[in-house]
Amino acid sequence: MASELKMLIDQVSREKGIDRQTLISTLEEAIKSAIKKKYGNRFDLDVTFNEEFGEIEAFQFKEVVEHVTDHEKEVSLEEARALDAEAELGDELGIRMSTDALGRIAAQSAKQVIIQKMKDAEREVVYDEYKGRKGEIINGIVQRIDKNGITVNIGQAEAILPSKEQIPREVFRQGDRIRAYVLDVKKISKGPQIVLSRTHPHFLIQLFHSEVPEIAEGIVSIIAANREPGSRAKIAVVSKSPDVDPVGACVGMKGSRVQNVVQELRGEKIDIVPWNMDPAKFVVNALAPAIISKVIIDQNNRSMEVIVPDDQLSLAIGKRGQNVRLASKLTNWRIDVNSESRYGRKKQAGYQALLQLPHLTNEMADRLYEAGITSLEDLAEASATELMDLTRQSKAVVEEMKIQVQELLSVKTDAAAEPMDEAGPVEPQEQDILEAGEPSAESATERVSGE
Repeated sequence: MASELKMLIDQVSREKGIDRQTLISTLEEAIKSAIKKKYGNRFDLDVTFNEEFGEIEAFQFKEVVEHVTDHEKEVSLEEARALDAEAELGDELGIRMSTDALGRIAAQSAKQVIIQKMKDAEREVVYDEYKGRKGEIINGIVQRIDKNGITVNIGQAEAILPSKEQIPREVFRQGDRIRAYVLDVKKISKGPQIVLSRTHPHFLIQLFHSEVPEIAEGIVSIIAANREPGSRAKIAVVSKSPDVDPVGACVGMKGSRVQNVVQELRGEKIDIVPWNMDPAKFVVNALAPAIISKVIIDQNNRSMEVIVPDDQLSLAIGKRGQNVRLASKLTNWRIDVNSESRYGRKKQAGYQALLQLPHLTNEMADRLYEAGITSLEDLAEASATELMDLTRQSKAVVEEMKIQVQELLSVKTDAAAEPMDEAGPVEPQEQDILEAGEPSAESATERVSGE
């Protein structure tokens, strides 16, 4: 029958999930440490676990000599043959030591070593389990809340949801269930630190993976995702099958699938955008629900100027620039949105001349243009008072502006006389969207809110 120690090792290994051999090695190390603590460090020791009898055996090795000079490392031939009749001079003889006489202090030391080694082994088991779950969604229960964040009980371990990884205005209480994205698993002195996030774009992606079977099966793919947590998000999707609508698959019957995601994100609005290989069409889809009339592409600078009807300008830009900002991050293109009226003005030489002035912004140039000041000559003739009202600048700035106008007018350039390179400059490529018969972004994209 197995001894009590052997059964205890098997039980701890089973309950704590620690490798049995690791426990045995820990126990052997602890006994060796206790013996050295009691008798000193000069012993040549070997401590092993006897599987057959289920007990720890400790042996002190001594050299068989004719005349003993060091009792801790040497044994006489006479004493050696009393233990082993076949002992000869020069042999290494293992003498069994009793572990029962270690004493209270040594036993306590052994206990501390065992406890520490078990904790280290447990931490290693937890780290090995969760390092492979990085990038997954995990469920847990809020254990405590402090200035460092929310501590979450995830079963065998605790995880931390830092303040910066929490959705703004989201409130949790002790005992609440919580879902979060495993952002990182670190090894620190106190054990593995599992860092969670509810703001990461991949949290949104993983939520759709769990809600949309077509994504889990690989029929629909999420190409990109970007969020302003708690407010709005955009994801770009594409289907590998012509029979499956990627937007419709993510939305679900009566919006059931996307609404589950919205509820988990506490009402965060989600725009589901169909991805397109053509960057201009992709940007148009990403700017939904605004209607786009023209896109001017600058491949060298990876930027686009998007022209929209005047009544669509605020919709395209979004509240505090949110719509165009998210679209720019989603498509990885710099996007400048302008109205058709401003775009028409920019094509006129007079308006471009006004923009040469260092202190004049686009908004100021628009106000001047609407007031009938459409060229540098008109600006030079306007009164300082009128310019102060239109530009909302101080008298000193306006007077400096008028000096700059005079300097520009005094410079006589004859651009037509300059020889032009045959190839000419590389102009940005214009692409008409509505005129080319492309569907508007409004019809190409589903927008879902938490309402």
